[in-house]
Amino acid sequence: MGHEHSHGSGVQHRSRLAVVLVLSLTVLVVEAIVAWITGSLALLADAGHMLGDTFGVAMALAAISVAQVGGRPGTRRSFGYHRTEILAAALNGLVLLGLAVWVAINAVRRLGDAPEVDGPFMIAAGAVGLVINVIGLMLLRAGAKESLNVRGAYLEVVGDALGSVAVIVAALLITTLDWFLADPIASLLIAAMIVPRAVSLLRDVAEVLLESTPKDVDLEELRAHMTGMDGVQDVHDLHVWTITSGMPVMSAHVVVEDSVTHMGQAEVVLDRLRSCLADHFDVEHSTFQIEPAGHFDKEQNLHH
Repeated sequence: MGHEHSHGSGVQHRSRLAVVLVLSLTVLVVEAIVAWITGSLALLADAGHMLGDTFGVAMALAAISVAQVGGRPGTRRSFGYHRTEILAAALNGLVLLGLAVWVAINAVRRLGDAPEVDGPFMIAAGAVGLVINVIGLMLLRAGAKESLNVRGAYLEVVGDALGSVAVIVAALLITTLDWFLADPIASLLIAAMIVPRAVSLLRDVAEVLLESTPKDVDLEELRAHMTGMDGVQDVHDLHVWTITSGMPVMSAHVVVEDSVTHMGQAEVVLDRLRSCLADHFDVEHSTFQIEPAGHFDKEQNLHH
C-alpha cells in the first residue's frame, strides 16, 4: 500500500538557471578576450572555471528538462528519469576537479617566470565578472535550498565571485607594485577554491546514489513517531532514501495491533502514518506493508 504526491525536481527554477547560463557565458567571453589581450593566467584560469560552470548550468537545465519530459514512471524506470539530475551533478563535480588540476599545473609553471600582464584591463574584467556573479547568486539563492543541481550551480557561482575577487586583487598588485607573480598565485587560489566545492558536490551525489538516509531524517525518531500511533505495535525494515533532490521516499513493514481486524481500520492507520511522515519528516512518497502480530517471525523463518 503506498502513497504518492508530486515532487519538485528543480523545474520551477529552470528560468533562473537559464538567465544564469547567459550571464556565465557573458563573463566567460569577456574574461577570455581580456585574458588573451593582457596575457593574464588568472583571467584565463577564471575563464576556464567559467567554462566548467557554464557547462554545469547547461547540464542542470538539460537534466531538469529530461526529468520533466520523461519523469513519468514506466515499466522499466518506476521513478521515471528523476535520477538524471544526480548524474548531471556527478559529471559536473568531475569536470570541476579536472579544471582545478589544469589551473594548478599551469600556475605552478608560471611561478618561476611570471610574464608581464596588463593590470588595468584585468581590473575591469574582474569587476564585470564580480557584478554579474553577484546577480547570479541572488537569482539562485532560493533554489539552492531545494535542488541539488541548483545548489551545484549556486556553489559554482560562489566560486566564480571569489575568483573575480582574486583576479581584482592580483590586478591591483600588478598595477600598483608591478608584482607580476600575483597572477599565477591568484590562479592557484582559484584552483584551491574549486576543489572543496567539487568534493562537496560529489559527496552529496554519492549519498544519493548509495541510498543513504537523508541528513535531516532521524530513523530512530521516525520509528518512535510511527510506533507511538494508535493501532501500531511495531515497525521493522524501515528505510528512507532519496531519489533526487526534494524527493525522499520511505518503505516500512508496520505491525498492527490485534484490534485492527479489517481493511477499514487498517486504512485509518495508514492515513495517520502518511500524515505523520508528510507533516513531521517531509516524506511524501511512502510505502507500507501492513502485518498482523507474529508475521515478522514467519518472515525470519523464510529468510533462514
